[in-house]
Amino acid sequence: MHRRHLRHAYGLLLIVVLLCGVGQSRAADTAISDHVPGTEWERTSPEQAGWSARTLADAQAWWATIEPTAAVMIVQHGRVVWEWGDTVTKSNLHSIRKSLLSALIGIAAGEHKIDLSATMESLGIDDNAPGLTATEKTATVGDLLKARSGIYHPALYETPGMARLRPPRGSHPPGTFWYYNNWDFNALGSIYERATGEWIFNAFAQKIATPIGMQDYHASDGEYFRGPASEHPAYPIRMSARDLARFALLYLHDGRWNDRQIVPAAWVRDSTRAYSEAFPGVGPGLGYGYLWWIGYISNTGAPVVKVPEGTYSAQGAEGQYAFVIPPLDLVVVHRINSDASIGDGPGERKAEPNGRQLGRLLWLILTAAGDADAGPDVSLAHADGNRLSGEALRTALSGASLEVGGEIKGGPFHWHLDPDGKLTVLNQGENVVLTGRWRIDGDRYCRSVVGARPQDACFTATAKDNRIAFFDADGLMAFDTIVERAK
Repeated sequence: MHRRHLRHAYGLLLIVVLLCGVGQSRAADTAISDHVPGTEWERTSPEQAGWSARTLADAQAWWATIEPTAAVMIVQHGRVVWEWGDTVTKSNLHSIRKSLLSALIGIAAGEHKIDLSATMESLGIDDNAPGLTATEKTATVGDLLKARSGIYHPALYETPGMARLRPPRGSHPPGTFWYYNNWDFNALGSIYERATGEWIFNAFAQKIATPIGMQDYHASDGEYFRGPASEHPAYPIRMSARDLARFALLYLHDGRWNDRQIVPAAWVRDSTRAYSEAFPGVGPGLGYGYLWWIGYISNTGAPVVKVPEGTYSAQGAEGQYAFVIPPLDLVVVHRINSDASIGDGPGERKAEPNGRQLGRLLWLILTAAGDADAGPDVSLAHADGNRLSGEALRTALSGASLEVGGEIKGGPFHWHLDPDGKLTVLNQGENVVLTGRWRIDGDRYCRSVVGARPQDACFTATAKDNRIAFFDADGLMAFDTIVERAK
């Protein structure tokens, strides 16, 4: 059956479900509408779209306490269902630039200008001293797109965390190991420009931004970041939330805008499936495609959110996200203007939202959409159990072992809380991975972890049967533990 006929059939099924007032099941996905915005975005009300306006308002109010400078756009069936914040001002996309480059590479590959099997050696790609080794030069364009090049040369525009995690040179052959590697991403920019003879920013304006009607983007919104660490510059791009939503919608439509195929559909499909598991030590659920993130971490010691199968996203530092959720015909854009100075002093910035906070926002949005499979409500306000405090909390924890993180690589982990306040964390192999101290501070359990990155945090606890759940300062479950008494 033709795809549009399938969409029509699924659309009729969706109408029946909405009229019956039943929560939306992932067994029958929402049809993907062909509708796209014209000169301006079209808007609908949550009620007309079958959403819960109350839950969306709750999401907006809660998020304002987490990140007051955020802009959020929620687009379903090509129309804006809900939005807040400044969606017009252009600001740095940070690493979302990589997903934009992926689209350009897909166009060039479709024109036979870029071959994913081409090696760095065949393309003449090298870097400053110490240059690439013979083994590193066997890495292919495809390896770089998957962040599996095995080239661990210093790179530009890295975060401190990226630099800290960089493996030693020569530690992994090309194609064998995933590492989120700015060398790969920056070198891909050089490869694209050499292969096409076009500047990235001009090409994006001509081949994507203009055809899909971006309202704010201009080629001058990009700039190159150069430095002594590498010959391959980074290519930061500034964009508004509403223009980023158009780009995400283009991918939701398999690279098609109205009757024009902008990005090859096969490239969209290939680039938005996982070739590697990403950060399994943090939790399951996240993968990496061709410069796109696949899925979302579902559990970090407690449930986070269950996104629909097929969800993918472009992500950047300091709170930049563009989620594409095909089963719900949905785009969610979250932006933070990292140029804005907020905080207690000049130039200070509030920390970007963490994965648990962003997961909560996604959970609220999915729930507002009627998705019945987004996972449990992990807020303290809806906790299932009795709240522990004071001596009752101390008694429950003193001398106990807490098992947590069975879904995390290396888990489950056991937190041993000695009566004298010593904390020892063991992994599945009974190896010590963390040490520290624990204490009771009023009605909260607090722990201090020593190591390269010392951490001190306090949690509210609830108990039910043999489980104790710990909730962070945002009122979100951070750890769901099984408790055993020390033997």
